[in-house]
Amino acid sequence: MSPRARHPVTPHRRARAGAAGPRPPRGPAAPLPVTNHPAERDTVTPPVTTKAPITPLTPTLRRVAQHLANGLTAQEIATQTVLSPVTVRQYLRDIRESLHCPPRCKPPVIVHRLFTTQQVVPPTTDRPAPTLSPEQKQLLRAVAEHSDPRDIAVAAKLAPADQRAALDQLLADTGARDATHLVILAHGWKLLPTDPAARNGANQ
Repeated sequence: MSPRARHPVTPHRRARAGAAGPRPPRGPAAPLPVTNHPAERDTVTPPVTTKAPITPLTPTLRRVAQHLANGLTAQEIATQTVLSPVTVRQYLRDIRESLHCPPRCKPPVIVHRLFTTQQVVPPTTDRPAPTLSPEQKQLLRAVAEHSDPRDIAVAAKLAPADQRAALDQLLADTGARDATHLVILAHGWKLLPTDPAARNGANQ
């Protein structure tokens, strides 16, 4: 039996075919829309030095913060204050939260925030300020405002592979022991900008 015999064309089938109308001819597929994504290396986490009003530190937290701003580590602060290391770490977390710094914020950024909000006594130094290149000043500010090495490299307009060498050279040129000491010296030399909005919030 032929296919036509098995499926005869009835008036009902003919009416449905006419209602559907002729099929349009097939053409080339429409091109898919192209979405341009910014290059990952061109993005950077915003600095933690937000303009939101901070919570003023209690006298106890202020004493611990002053030790941190003097360049002491958590263990050294515990020795100086006769507090347990666990208590000092908790106080440092409280200080970080009062400054609206993220959980993984590193000491150089916390120290910078303490100075810009006038929560601790400003540093002084009897050493003259070194002559830094514009690129070194940009790296200095990046170190004071960012904790992640990749963010530091992007903010300083450096290749991530060159960031460590550039920072080591900056430490050598300033005589700083580490990044935290670098930020402390830079504030003593007035090489880092302050944040008037944050300072006003700290005084509220």
